[in-house]
Amino acid sequence: MTGGYLKGRIRREDILSAAVAVYGEAGYHGSSLREVAKRAGITHAGLLYYFPTKEALLTAVLERRDIEDAERLQLGAPPGLHVLRHFIALAEHNVAHPGIVDLYSRLAAEAVAPDHPAHDYFVRHYQLARDAALASFQMLADEGRLRAGVEPGMAALTFIALMDGLQVQWLTTPDDVDLVGSLRVYLDNVLA
Repeated sequence: MTGGYLKGRIRREDILSAAVAVYGEAGYHGSSLREVAKRAGITHAGLLYYFPTKEALLTAVLERRDIEDAERLQLGAPPGLHVLRHFIALAEHNVAHPGIVDLYSRLAAEAVAPDHPAHDYFVRHYQLARDAALASFQMLADEGRLRAGVEPGMAALTFIALMDGLQVQWLTTPDDVDLVGSLRVYLDNVLA
């Protein structure tokens, strides 16, 4: 990598770092592309060269977060209880970054429409999370570590839905929701 390509990649990374910081602080509606451009030390027009729409930038921010989450979750590792515990650690990490959770939740709601620019991202994201949770619960079932009557597929779907639902509730009433504690209680309740 040399010349303009390397410079462009560096600039793109600078913009993404600035966007993660801005959206992490102010959330989805509390931030603008102009604020991101200012933080990145680039003009608004320059930012639009790299990310032509707000949705393109937001999706790139979430993809950046996914890379960090995958490292945190060790998604390449064999399934098991440690992966489920990493999901809980991710929820704990999210509590410290409410702006990113706000961004994720609002964009997810908008991306339900198949023609939304972030729709494919969310489909992939949920498939990855579901598959990791399902493989982990299935391994626990195979090892006899799930309570009698707990079906691994339903436990995985419930775990992911609970995590997402609690995050949305936590955004609206943070003092009333123990996001991390609730996930731990659920996991304790399904383990033998």
